[in-house]
Amino acid sequence: MRFFRTQVLGLALAAPFFFACGTTAEMKNKALVTAFYNAVFVSHDTKAAAELYLSADYKQHNPSIATGRQPFIDYFVPYFAANPTAKSEIKRTLADGDLVAVHVNSKKKPEDPGLAIVDIFRVQDGKIVEHWDVLQPVSATPANDNTMF
Repeated sequence: MRFFRTQVLGLALAAPFFFACGTTAEMKNKALVTAFYNAVFVSHDTKAAAELYLSADYKQHNPSIATGRQPFIDYFVPYFAANPTAKSEIKRTLADGDLVAVHVNSKKKPEDPGLAIVDIFRVQDGKIVEHWDVLQPVSATPANDNTMF
């Protein structure tokens, strides 16, 4: 009985470590989404990144962008042409099964406070197949000393 209690205690203490690490699939999905995000929103290599990382039947939930890989390209290529200094910085990345979320500070210009964005991607067979997002302006005059990141 003592051995059993020791094993259970050991598992209970180790569980947070194992859950924090995620599965190999989740780690691969996080790496894929991070590579895609940086290629598009830092390097502005939109067309190549979309063709490499987005599935042919990519489903978009942002109401400003049509569904599909080509509409994604058609939206962001002119956006970055008009905003060449636009950059996004990933602050944290979370994975849960086939879903990956990135918490991002996105700025059109370096001096802008920017937007706080959470992008959620669904990954299947090594491709991004679906996307949701929520956006909130970063306040220049927050009511508290906590940052949004």
